[in-house]
Amino acid sequence: MQTKQTVVFIPGLLCDAELWQHQIDGLADIFESYVADISLDDSMTHIAQRILNNAPKRFHLVALSMGGYIAFEILRLAPERVTKLTLMDTSARIDTPKAAAHRKTIIEFTQVGKFMGVTDKLLPQLIHPSRVHEPIGETIKTMALRVGKAAFLKQQNAILNRIDSRPFLAKIQTPTLMVVGEQDGLTPLSHAQEIKDGIAHARLHVFPTCGHLPPLEYPTETTQLLRNWLTA
Repeated sequence: MQTKQTVVFIPGLLCDAELWQHQIDGLADIFESYVADISLDDSMTHIAQRILNNAPKRFHLVALSMGGYIAFEILRLAPERVTKLTLMDTSARIDTPKAAAHRKTIIEFTQVGKFMGVTDKLLPQLIHPSRVHEPIGETIKTMALRVGKAAFLKQQNAILNRIDSRPFLAKIQTPTLMVVGEQDGLTPLSHAQEIKDGIAHARLHVFPTCGHLPPLEYPTETTQLLRNWLTA
């Protein structure tokens, strides 16, 4: 019997395996799935190395947002192990000085205060406003609380200290699909286009009326997109 190929899924900040559950279930007939735990380390290199230590020798890589930053690090460390790359709603850039200062403030307040997770006020930044009052909102908030304060601080420090991946894009030889929500306000379409243009022969798929989290906002369509891409 032929062994199934593995898809390694990397979630984003304050997300866990539930982000990818529809895709895991929908692809189970043709792929094994491994969801990376990105809650244990405070640097992109350490997170990437932990994933490589636990992943099969060869795998497809699907990563969203912070997961994309980690994916770039995996490709720096072991590009030969990644068969196909799917990047969703991410950026190759580092924080602007203003964004970095804001992130440092968040870290400082979280260290001394109560961890709030994802609040109702933050939801419109993550998903299309039309979906804020749908069950997806509760899914996002529950994931964030499950990930928790300690992991959130580690993740924020890893993001804060990541390196600029734009100069690295031209070195990526892995077949790449870039996916983005058209109304993503965190890592906008222009950032997705920049990655697509920087990686030779990369493709770009845009979900209309969609924010930062296509796997939850368009679960069926995201699963079908991955099926088509990974089996092509």
